[in-house]
Amino acid sequence: MPAKKRATVKAKDAPMPRASVSFPRELYETLEDLAIRKKVSIAWVVRDAVEKYVADQWPLFRNLKGS
Repeated sequence: MPAKKRATVKAKDAPMPRASVSFPRELYETLEDLAIRKKVSIAWVVRDAVEKYVADQWPLFRNLKGS
């Protein structure tokens, strides 16, 4: 039998790396509240906060999101 061809995935379509993060209960509840108010996921709130933190720490990487 011939080998099956694997579908190639373009870099921009590749799944994002995942990370597991633990938060103190009070902070997690605050994240939940923010997500509900903004009508987004907790993951979105965390990604947004991390992007802003990285941009603040390393201004040259401000446009990293657009890559």
